[in-house]
Amino acid sequence: MTAHPAGRKAAPEPPPMRTLGELRAALRAHGHPGDLEQFEEEVETADLDDVRTVRRTTQRYRHRVLLRLDPVGSAAVGRSTEDVRDELRRKLAGGAR
Repeated sequence: MTAHPAGRKAAPEPPPMRTLGELRAALRAHGHPGDLEQFEEEVETADLDDVRTVRRTTQRYRHRVLLRLDPVGSAAVGRSTEDVRDELRRKLAGGAR
């Protein structure tokens, strides 16, 4: 059993995403609004003989589901530009000493 730092919840077990059908189900259940439709459009217009493109597309959407399920990843994606900018400024100012 893996220990988690205090206050950090374990990310739920990701759903299976080995086939296009499983990935579609994961996007339907865990994706952001519009992810499934956008995925379908990209797959429909893709040249299925171009394995690299198909692989990149499926990996991109798998990672979206994984980020959505990870509380830390989801929080990081949800941060505002101003929040990230302010943090970078603080870190750069502290490192310039």
